[in-house]
Amino acid sequence: MLTTGLKGALLLAFSSVAAALGQESIISTKAHGAQFQIAGGHVGKGQILVSSNDYWGVIRAAGDLAVDFGRVTGTNYTLSNGEKKAAPATYKYHPVNNLNNTHYSTTDTANFTGPAYAEPSPENVVVIAGTIGHSKVIDKLISRKSIDVSRVKGKWESFTSQVVKNPVPGCKQALVIAGSDPRGTIYGIYDVSEQIGVSPWYFWADSPPKQHKNLYVVKKKKVQGPPSVKYRGFFLNDEQPALTNWVATHWQDTPYGPGYGPAFYGLIFELLLRLRANYLWPALWATMFEVDDPGNQPLADAFEVVIGSSHTEPLMRAQNEFGHFYEGPWAYNLNNETIDDYFRYGVQRAKPYARNSLWTMGMRGTGDTAIEGLGVEYIVEMLQVLVKNQRQIMAEGLEVKDITTVPQTWCLYKEVMGYLSYGLQVPDDVTLLWADDNWGNVRRLPLKNETDRHGGAGIYYHFDYVGGPRDYKWINTIQLTKTAEQMHMAYARGADRIWIVNVGDMKALEIPISHFFDLGYDAKRWHVDSTQEWAEAWAAREFGSTHSKEIADVMMKYGMYAARRKYELMEPWVYSVINYNEAEAVLQQWAELVAEAQSIYDKLPAEAQAAFFETVLHPALAGEIVQQIHIGGAKNMLYAGQKRNAANKVIQEVLAHSAADANLTRRWDALLDGKWEHFMDQTHLGYEYWQQPMRNALPPMIYVQTDFTALSGEVGIGVEGSNATVRGDDRWHDNSGNDLTLPPLDPYGPATRYIDIFSRGSKECTWKASPWEPWIKLSESSGVIGGSKPDTRIFVSLDWKSAPPAPYSDKIKINFTTPCTGMDRYGFGEPHVIVPVTVRSVPKSFKSGFVESDGNVAFAADRYSRVIKAEAKNKEGVKYHTFSSYGRTSSGVGLIPLNAEKLAREAAPALEYDLYLFTNTSAANVTLYLSPALNYLGDATPLEYAVSLFPASSSPSPKDNIKHVRPVAAANGGNMPAGWDGAVADGVWGRTGGYTTTSFKVPREGAYKLRVWALMPGVIVQKVVINLGGVRPSYLGPPESFLVGRDQVGTRKGTSFLG
Repeated sequence: MLTTGLKGALLLAFSSVAAALGQESIISTKAHGAQFQIAGGHVGKGQILVSSNDYWGVIRAAGDLAVDFGRVTGTNYTLSNGEKKAAPATYKYHPVNNLNNTHYSTTDTANFTGPAYAEPSPENVVVIAGTIGHSKVIDKLISRKSIDVSRVKGKWESFTSQVVKNPVPGCKQALVIAGSDPRGTIYGIYDVSEQIGVSPWYFWADSPPKQHKNLYVVKKKKVQGPPSVKYRGFFLNDEQPALTNWVATHWQDTPYGPGYGPAFYGLIFELLLRLRANYLWPALWATMFEVDDPGNQPLADAFEVVIGSSHTEPLMRAQNEFGHFYEGPWAYNLNNETIDDYFRYGVQRAKPYARNSLWTMGMRGTGDTAIEGLGVEYIVEMLQVLVKNQRQIMAEGLEVKDITTVPQTWCLYKEVMGYLSYGLQVPDDVTLLWADDNWGNVRRLPLKNETDRHGGAGIYYHFDYVGGPRDYKWINTIQLTKTAEQMHMAYARGADRIWIVNVGDMKALEIPISHFFDLGYDAKRWHVDSTQEWAEAWAAREFGSTHSKEIADVMMKYGMYAARRKYELMEPWVYSVINYNEAEAVLQQWAELVAEAQSIYDKLPAEAQAAFFETVLHPALAGEIVQQIHIGGAKNMLYAGQKRNAANKVIQEVLAHSAADANLTRRWDALLDGKWEHFMDQTHLGYEYWQQPMRNALPPMIYVQTDFTALSGEVGIGVEGSNATVRGDDRWHDNSGNDLTLPPLDPYGPATRYIDIFSRGSKECTWKASPWEPWIKLSESSGVIGGSKPDTRIFVSLDWKSAPPAPYSDKIKINFTTPCTGMDRYGFGEPHVIVPVTVRSVPKSFKSGFVESDGNVAFAADRYSRVIKAEAKNKEGVKYHTFSSYGRTSSGVGLIPLNAEKLAREAAPALEYDLYLFTNTSAANVTLYLSPALNYLGDATPLEYAVSLFPASSSPSPKDNIKHVRPVAAANGGNMPAGWDGAVADGVWGRTGGYTTTSFKVPREGAYKLRVWALMPGVIVQKVVINLGGVRPSYLGPPESFLVGRDQVGTRKGTSFLG
């Protein structure tokens, strides 16, 4: 057990510190330029001064600061309210009677006790903290004009920190923190905590301390706030198995379920406040926040955390309450009187804590589902009545004359958003809480005519989800740059009232949670291009500056690799094991990432290693294992189809990877004497449909019987780009055929192709390869396989200086022979590998651009040759912007500003790419890999771009070869558009379904231009692939093509997406 009481939970594991992140610094460890010293030297045991009339939550946070000084300096500071023999501050409340949850009543008075006060010691006071209008000491300083609060007074969650001389009798000077409201003061207090060295993640991620003997205030005055987004919070959801199992291990069950009580929630509330957040949707599936423990809701109020409830829990009632305590169906058309009583009780229960409440309106079906059995028109009409009644119930229960003064939100989640198109009217003062698609793509944002609503707009976002196409709830798979792009677009369009993010179990999502809250707190400081800088700052705060750039590099790479395809969606077929060296390149990236992370871990001090393991190293290790398992499964199927002996070796390798996965979980569970045991209970291997598997399972694999030699002989040959093998018959090449053909070699293509020589028998065998032309070069021309000898991969290349001059095209054979022949010699002829060779060159007049090879041209979108100005002026001032470290492989290109409206093609600038194409075809298919955005301005204003492929000597014609593409179809109600499940699984529109593929004619060889017009922000192009008949199946597409002006024939590798 961690603890069984609130006090123990709040005082647990005080052993970590960090540097301030992103906000103006006023604390230094150096004396130079200092206003005064607050730790070390003459200070001794400093004191924090508060006022007895301040909010309990402020006094509690000030107590945290006193302890924080101890974590950093080794000496805890004291807390005083300036009164002798003062008893600790108390927050009194009347616990709800949770034995009767249909008729409201309370039991005896209870209270939360704040930190202990020490006797006043004004000569030792170094920090004074208080809330304007609620602190005698602060108000006195204001009245005598010792502090200036003009820039924060009356503002939301703002504070000023000022050095004041003689602030109270006996104190020569102190750092005075004055908050505009209680959370403003709390943020000011925790701002000092963070700057002296205490990370917000001191408990939840075991962030290590930075020990300092001397601390100084170096700036006389600081003003901070208000935040960019008013309400910023997270939703504890999908909390079974990991979080619930952890909670049940550490706290006793409540009468209604696992121990989600004040001891647990106190840790959550403190984390939120230290992260400068203010809002919580409590856990819901195995718990009832207000019912499980009568102290939960008052504790949130005491901490000054705003409590809401999820999209499926209206009016402060937990989802499970209706089924537990009420009769009849959860159907307003059939049971409205009972349901209205249910709402009345929720309002009565929350009334004492209304100051820190944000009310969820509306109604959905049972258990996070849509309302069923009624027509949409009827549902809309019913919801209008329901919300009108809810507001009347609230007005009466809260005893307010003007319900518009009570903060309310209606979450337009899933099917609810669809009701708008059927006439659903949301009261103007109710915040429209738009939702993403559960996969990080915002479905809808405020239109121009919606930005002046009194209730404003917000976003419900996801870092965790249970549902289609599959759950993702194991570990972090979030790409921070994607979050920044989506949330900044939301912010730019006025969705700035509420940001709430589904974080599942919360643990393992420390990095994206921190990033999300920092964006919401200060969107200007952490702008859309700040992610790399933010990652370095986060790493420096948690682990120090020595390795911060290296750690940030790991964080950014990990986010890209993990987001390519979430772990739960991984299967053996995803990355190709025969085309473009894709699978090998993916494994190489993960291996290099793990090596980099492990190297950092090894260099960190011992006290920092647990935190680094939890947040950085473990995800890298876990991610690599998942790739190894599934790519191993793919290799096994390939090898088994070729009847290689090595198929069985791969099975053993995959089993070893499975054991490594299990051992990594054991390592996690044993960390810090089992502190986080159960947080990796989530299954993540063996998905068969959208829901989690009940047990981890490996992909299907095939065992090859090796007792006897294959009918086709001891030695097999396979080639890049094919599942087939010779000698022998299989379903991938003609029966009795003895030839396999490699993908082509030409001066502008990959430098090498490969051939595999492998054993299908029971003994060692020699082999020999003989090209028909001397300028065909082999990395190995003979060798031994079988027995104890491994299979061999030969790389085929050309000596371009010795090859015939252009133009030349032929198919060159490579003969393979082996003395290891038996009865197979009667059924199968000698094998050959055919190498298609083309020697050609672009004209000298083509100075720069991408060149076709292997029947395709492929390139990253940011490799454009130029930007073409718009034909007509636009008022938006739009331009193209490269989103770095974004998408599946490198970056993306889209329009800014992010609040620009949709443009006519004539008013849009265009990206232009110079190309040289050799293949004349009537169907050159141009595919844009687009980030999986949705019609965020509504289906009436769909996502759109225009594209044209035309000879360089001509101009694009709207009539002939400028084509408009709308990749995202209209969504019906709560349904997603056609192709959405593939797009979010793949991380792009374009890999499947043909939604971003457009055909053009290429009548002749020559120079061409590709022009792309993005017509609105959100159209972010990651990669372009032009298929002239040669593109082979893969996940990430062909490698980037040869670029004249950058690449040199004979020196460029070009064998995979790595280059």
